[in-house]
Amino acid sequence: MTNWLINSWRKTSVADVAPEPETARAGASFAARLTFDAVRKQYGDRAALAGLSLDIAPGEIVCLLGPSGCGKTTLLRIAAGIERPTGGRVLISDREVASDMQFVPPEKRGVGLMFQDFALFPHLTILDNVAFGLKALPREDARREALRMLSRVGLTHYRDQYPHILSGGQQQRVALARAIVPRPAVMLMDEPFSGLDVQLRDSMQEETLRLMRETRATSMIVTHHPEEAMRLGDRIAVMRDGVLVQTGSARDLYQRPVDLFVARLFSEINEVPVRVAGGRVDSPFGSLPAPGLADGSEAILCIRQRGVGLEAHVNGAKGQPGLRGVVRSAKFLGDAVRYEVAAEGFDRPLNVRAAPGAGQEPGQEVRLVIDPDQVLVFPPKDVKTT
Repeated sequence: MTNWLINSWRKTSVADVAPEPETARAGASFAARLTFDAVRKQYGDRAALAGLSLDIAPGEIVCLLGPSGCGKTTLLRIAAGIERPTGGRVLISDREVASDMQFVPPEKRGVGLMFQDFALFPHLTILDNVAFGLKALPREDARREALRMLSRVGLTHYRDQYPHILSGGQQQRVALARAIVPRPAVMLMDEPFSGLDVQLRDSMQEETLRLMRETRATSMIVTHHPEEAMRLGDRIAVMRDGVLVQTGSARDLYQRPVDLFVARLFSEINEVPVRVAGGRVDSPFGSLPAPGLADGSEAILCIRQRGVGLEAHVNGAKGQPGLRGVVRSAKFLGDAVRYEVAAEGFDRPLNVRAAPGAGQEPGQEVRLVIDPDQVLVFPPKDVKTT
């Protein structure tokens, strides 16, 4: 395969490099299956990974999501070959690369790695940084491929400059180009957007996603931002305390979270203590189903903030649906307004997110109605996500 890649790269010269990023496309890689089989990692008495199993299909993009310290980066470093697992196996295209009996070094795994801080070499030019992983090629061939990738990310004119002159977003694009240019079968990214401002982060996420689709590399991206995971991942793998809690599409995890921890990650919710009776829970909004929970057990009623509707209360009007409440505060957030509403039957105010056009003001009397599809019931768990 290596000879074929080298021969295909030699078919063009440096002059053939496309001058504009929109006309240059990243070369496709040979996507590999990445498999973690009961992987464990122990640091003294602490288990960073506790028998984690995950299978990532060729060309699939999976985001590892969870709070700091849950084991995301440890799993990524084990896949890259930077760390050795304490137990279990790692396979790339069904080839065992890490286990109790086997360890393939990072440079022989066909894996690309992009660090959180980009890790550019300050003493190398931008072009040499991108070409760093192409040492198996003759210098001219490596230059040509590095120039092609710089063109793809729109930084050809910086090729003879050094990383310190670049902005954070430009450094991110150079790091991405360096990781992709060897055409890795597996691409591993550790919080690659965490150092960027919000506007730049959005555009770089879109650019990165386009490159991942073009190269068709199997990708694993570590993040602690649920929205980022939903935007980038074909699937999301939620981790907590070294284990997988739930895997699935963004829609699956939002609509069908397995527990309170996952619900908190993907939704802004109101949490109300309740008790189960006859497979249901009583609330000020009425009786609601509580499937799978034992009678007499305590539970948490979760009402999504966006699942609560506000309607103006008309004095003297009869038969108005919903609960009566009073707006205590209204915070404008651009595409939404966050209301705090004291509602009858609740010990604490409810938080409501509504479109800016709702126009409710502090002190105004309102009626609250809920969408039953935006209500969840879980066993109580004292789990923090930050």
